[in-house]
Amino acid sequence: MMRFVHFGAGAALLALLPVAASAQEDEITEALDAARSAYEDGDIQFAIDELDFARQRLLELKTDALERFLPEAPEGWSREIDTDMAQGLAFMGGGVGAGADYEGPDGETVSMSLMADNPMVASMAGMIANAAMMGMTVERVGRQRIALQDDQAMALIGNRVLLQAEGAAPEVLMSLIEQVDFDALTGFGQ
Repeated sequence: MMRFVHFGAGAALLALLPVAASAQEDEITEALDAARSAYEDGDIQFAIDELDFARQRLLELKTDALERFLPEAPEGWSREIDTDMAQGLAFMGGGVGAGADYEGPDGETVSMSLMADNPMVASMAGMIANAAMMGMTVERVGRQRIALQDDQAMALIGNRVLLQAEGAAPEVLMSLIEQVDFDALTGFGQ
């Protein structure tokens, strides 16, 4: 049985992603070209290795794009991007994620994370949809529902991006969450 693999989809995916540094794009294109060449030469393992490399770089581009949705630090606060979050998602079923820690002038801290295309996102959907029945407070930012309980907040954006924030009083969490562009985040990665 002969199977044909079409690598044009990889090029189409590149066109959909936000513009990245040309060096990384060239790396991806080179890996896809090398995979195709290896496949045509019958070197299946090398083709798989190159596809895995291209996939890893594409996920990095997607992670970088998701990171841009994390709000800037409010005036007087600092923000530190969590560069290890994406690696941790591999142990939780994959997907992409971005996170940041915010510190206020009085030492108050907030951690915010965004996860997309991860099984945990789907598992949290029911809880967020039924937040009021579970004793949580539900707030809105525009049309976006935010579930609040103690020092934690959660939202499901576009049925595929999970926002979580924790570590401070609800009003502090909400002031940070209100800075998220939910409309743009709804279309993330599509």
